[in-house]
Amino acid sequence: MNFPLTELRGIADLLGDTLGAPLGGEAQRGLSHGDLVDALGVVEQLGRITDAARLALAGEVGRRADSEFDDRITAQYGCGSAQELVERATRVSAATARARLRDAKAITSRVTLTGQTRPAPLDRARAALASGRLSADALTTIVDALRPLLGRCTVDEIGAAEGELVAAAVGDAGEPACGIHELKVMATTWALYLDPDGTLPDEEYAQRVRAIRISRRAYRGLRRISGEVTDDVAAQFDRLMDAHLNPRVQDSGPRFVDCEADARAGEAAERVLDPRTADQKRHDAFASILSVAAGAAATPTLGGAAPTLIVTTTVEDLADPDGVAFAESAGGPVPVPASFARHVGCHGTIHRLTLTGTGAIKALVVEDRVFNHWQRKAIGARDGGCIIPGCTVPAAWCEVHHVVDWAKGGPTSVDNGVLLCWHHHHGIETSGWEIRMIDGMPHVRPPAWIDPRRQWRGPNRLLLRELRRARSA
Repeated sequence: MNFPLTELRGIADLLGDTLGAPLGGEAQRGLSHGDLVDALGVVEQLGRITDAARLALAGEVGRRADSEFDDRITAQYGCGSAQELVERATRVSAATARARLRDAKAITSRVTLTGQTRPAPLDRARAALASGRLSADALTTIVDALRPLLGRCTVDEIGAAEGELVAAAVGDAGEPACGIHELKVMATTWALYLDPDGTLPDEEYAQRVRAIRISRRAYRGLRRISGEVTDDVAAQFDRLMDAHLNPRVQDSGPRFVDCEADARAGEAAERVLDPRTADQKRHDAFASILSVAAGAAATPTLGGAAPTLIVTTTVEDLADPDGVAFAESAGGPVPVPASFARHVGCHGTIHRLTLTGTGAIKALVVEDRVFNHWQRKAIGARDGGCIIPGCTVPAAWCEVHHVVDWAKGGPTSVDNGVLLCWHHHHGIETSGWEIRMIDGMPHVRPPAWIDPRRQWRGPNRLLLRELRRARSA
């Protein structure tokens, strides 16, 4: 059978005229609910047939790029690999080209040296994909589970698993077609059953390739973290994230309010929403974890002291809202806003180093402004956690903030310290929140976008009420 290249060009033009202009004009808004759902199915069917053709052609490119061909297609087109050729011909990303070639290899037949055609390793999946019944996502799920078993299990065993998975994915098992999540569970189960030793986690491999990498070059104040962590490390990190990003911060469910403050204000306490995205919350939780870990007793010391972040700036920059400081990093000094230096200095020891004009050390003054262990415990018992309304970060994850800045004469005392989470502490100068102390208790005033009247809010008296209830019991 000849490949219908000319006909396909005509179909592509027809589809462009049929779908391109109406969809570009947002004609889909005129569809009824039923027609919209039907259109989803019809267009998805077209996409599946297209996906099948994409993979079939990519598989042939991969076959012709093999070394068994004297006139390899990659050499003819000046490409170093089949992936590069697919990238250049289709203008897709390297990841997409790589994924297509990987999946295509499992559904591409081979011709032996004697001229015999060998069926594709997963021929049932190939047929279901070509018919438009199997989606590319379902194929990837099946390939990811069964490809590692090729050569480790018999052809009959692979065929049995493939048949069951394809039937479940397209709805041939007497039940409606399953979703990708269910298919993934089934595929994993089959892989465990056929080859438990090869499917279970490979501890030796995991230990060998584990890695964390942080880019040395920053882009607009951001550095990329990448790598691979073992399952147990990932699970522990997930638990820390869960503990920090407590679901209590969601907008639904029961919550405690300060009834006394409500009575004074004459209205119910407002719910303060957190504008951060989930990714931003995870970043801030990660920052809190690092901050807590740096001060933990079990953390190894550097030069006899706890790991200390060195931030360098001038007196003028420290006082300037737009000032600049420099933080020491593995790649050398990194410019940071002076507000970061003030944030770090709020809960750390300051070493003021004065240099002469020639660079020699003129003076070194150590000024300790750190709240001690007992002060922190007392402040934590009073505040319970971050004092910003709507924030539920517990005391153990918070930092102690000087209400009146230490550099402006504020003392390092419980009457001048409040708990703030890393996120609110980091942005306290720019977020619009204000804090003051009245009779040893913190009061906060939200920014105008939260409360146009900018009323001061009293402290959280939940702990005080509980203590009174305990005494009267």
